[in-house]
Amino acid sequence: MNKYLLAWMFLQLPVLAHAGTPAATGAVAPLSDAERYAKRCQSQSAHRIAKPQGTMLWGTKRSWDTEKLAPELSSVLVSAALEPLRQADGDVKALKIEGGRLVAVPSAAKSIVGTVLQGTDSAGKPVEVSICGAEPSHEDPGMVWYRIEAWNAVAQEWENPCVALNNVPDPRALAVSSLWDESGASKAVPGRFTFACENGAITKCVRWGYKPWASRDGQPLADLHQACTRMARADYCGNGRSHTHQDTTIDMYDRLGMLTRTHEASAEWDPARASFEAAWGPDGATCLARTRDGRALATVLQECPNRFRTNMAVELGEGDRCTTRRVDVSPGAALLRNHSYGASTGGVSQGEGP
Repeated sequence: MNKYLLAWMFLQLPVLAHAGTPAATGAVAPLSDAERYAKRCQSQSAHRIAKPQGTMLWGTKRSWDTEKLAPELSSVLVSAALEPLRQADGDVKALKIEGGRLVAVPSAAKSIVGTVLQGTDSAGKPVEVSICGAEPSHEDPGMVWYRIEAWNAVAQEWENPCVALNNVPDPRALAVSSLWDESGASKAVPGRFTFACENGAITKCVRWGYKPWASRDGQPLADLHQACTRMARADYCGNGRSHTHQDTTIDMYDRLGMLTRTHEASAEWDPARASFEAAWGPDGATCLARTRDGRALATVLQECPNRFRTNMAVELGEGDRCTTRRVDVSPGAALLRNHSYGASTGGVSQGEGP
């Protein structure tokens, strides 16, 4: 009997040993720095399915855990530090940001591709981000598109933190020298910047012409860019909450005349089907006529009590008329205005979306 018992235990040892390995328990063994950096920029195929994320500010994934329901304004990457660098090839000692591009320090260094920076997620936790490619923009020679990967500590692999959509399946990122908090407000923080992904509002507003590092007729565009991010996400209260759907069609125009109101119909836009929605400042709407996604205006105003006054008609000109206005800001001070189709219809976005 003892002989059979010993034989049984001997046969079970490999099974028991396997049960104690990280693969059997579901845990992934952590890698050393050298092993981790060796894996970066390998263009690994995505094997996890991302859940729909609605409208986005940074354009990044909310969480590495695809089974976790994360808040709207959570992100796996919200900022990165220019120095010290976690890893760099060649003579790159640090980075600096000039307009819409990153520049190596010292300037004699040839390339920043392969550099690993110390980033931060929306919870303030550290996350490493690697620059895997740099492509000069065809639209603006002073702007560069970056292909980036961030270290996914859950899966122990490098992964593009940018959310892919059907129209942009392999999104890139821009380097923007401001940080955005969970309320959607931007601020300058020395030594830090944002990798703004291609499908997020920060980058979309840059592509529409509102470059926060630029000026128009001597007037800085930073506030206009900030107002644009509020408008793109229909963030009426200026608290970071969006009130729109992906690929909702809008028409926007600004007080500087950079973008003007569309009066002629096209395949992308039909002015006859649209109506005035809201006027916008850097901290949200200055006045509203209706909501973009069709929810009751009273429901939205409950998010920011005492901020707006209802039944206060304001004529802004060109047929734009508000029925609800800010208590503390003149509607005429708005930097942007927009028209949209409303909730009952949809279409291809001029640019507004997640």
